[in-house]
Amino acid sequence: MVSEGVMELQGTKVTVVGLARSGVAAARLLQAVGAHVTVADRKERSELGSVLTQLEDARVGVTVGSRYETALESAELVVISPGVPYRMEALERVRQRGVKVISELELASRFVSAPMLALTGTNGKSTTVTLIGKMLQDSGKRVFVGGNLGTALSEAAIQMVLASQQGSPSPFDVLVVEVSSFQLETVEQFHPRIAALLNVTVDHQDRYASIDEYVAAKRRIFESQKPTDYALFNLDDQRVAALRYSVKARVLGFTRQSVLPADVSGGTYLEGDRLVTTVTGVRQEICRRQEIKIIGDHNVENAMVAATYALLSGSSLESVRRVLMTFPGLEHALEIVRDRRGVRFVNDSKGTNVDATLKAIESIDQPIWLIAGGRDKGGDFSRLAPAIRQRVKGLILIGEATPLIAQAMAGFSTISRAASLKEAVQAAADSAVSGGVVLFSPACASFDMFADYQDRGRQFKALVQSLPA
Repeated sequence: MVSEGVMELQGTKVTVVGLARSGVAAARLLQAVGAHVTVADRKERSELGSVLTQLEDARVGVTVGSRYETALESAELVVISPGVPYRMEALERVRQRGVKVISELELASRFVSAPMLALTGTNGKSTTVTLIGKMLQDSGKRVFVGGNLGTALSEAAIQMVLASQQGSPSPFDVLVVEVSSFQLETVEQFHPRIAALLNVTVDHQDRYASIDEYVAAKRRIFESQKPTDYALFNLDDQRVAALRYSVKARVLGFTRQSVLPADVSGGTYLEGDRLVTTVTGVRQEICRRQEIKIIGDHNVENAMVAATYALLSGSSLESVRRVLMTFPGLEHALEIVRDRRGVRFVNDSKGTNVDATLKAIESIDQPIWLIAGGRDKGGDFSRLAPAIRQRVKGLILIGEATPLIAQAMAGFSTISRAASLKEAVQAAADSAVSGGVVLFSPACASFDMFADYQDRGRQFKALVQSLPA
């Protein structure tokens, strides 16, 4: 519960910087609690189009384009979207005036009145929060699932504020929140009842000076927890496991090993081919590994985390089992698109970094024709080379990172370049043979050619579906 941190914002001048999904939701929440809201974005009004129509213009000040930073001059509080660098010079000037700069996540957390179950990590966040939400819903709970994924936490906060104002019961029993490192940079009182760090691999090195700085941002998810809360750590990830000694909450672990260390209060682990947990104080067998519908070793870990959260939050073992045995996976995450002439096409557009693509390659046993590339985020593409040499029959590269990836694959003979995703899909379809898999897992950001990874994934699927039978 985080209602102890409710902010009194009636009449306060608040500027929201960044008009993506979370910025719009923050502005609407601030309106609901009586703040004087100004929204600011460096994009021009013509680029923002429909975004501005989502806000009641009469009650919201709008400063966009080259002069957007002037909206900060009279602000008494500043709320930033995840995409806005918190070290931006204009924000440093705001802080020097003694004005707080917080994330949309922090703002929303002050106005929610149900327990928050939050998790962060480089990969697997979206799949895991979706699994947790489905398990709790299957057990009859009213659940919000969102945060960095899909719906901003402010949307849940708005519903809770309005229910409170009307004297109605809260619409949610529990909030399952995916959290990014960007969102955690400016938290102060964000307080999850259960928090987890799934894994850490090199990512966002275009934003962070070092991996240590990136880990430090992730670690903030545990900062406001109390001894009655739970902190869950990946014991197979050395960087993550080392953090368990520095938290105030009860420490739990998950591991693909069959033994838990003595210094954790309980955990979820593999015993032979069975997922087993002790997080509720008794040993429970969850299911057999092969009964989990989604493929890949990394999804075994995601299943362990989801089961841990759900069982600690009142879900039945039956609901946990049922979801693990039936959930087919998220769109754009190892999503099977089509089987054509004996070739399976798989959309992994959510593979936006090297580690995600490595996991995708390792989760497929058949010969692979891999389409990769996009905007580099500072990843080490050479880490893909051993898996590509072992499992990939053909590599087709697109986007800005093409020369970097090609250089990292020196000596791998079957590399081709495509000027567009359409050209890449056609090339893969022409060269893949029956029994093989065409895997679209870019290992890069999408912004050189697409609006986002979802746009990229949907374009891939449309191109695949349009191939003649």
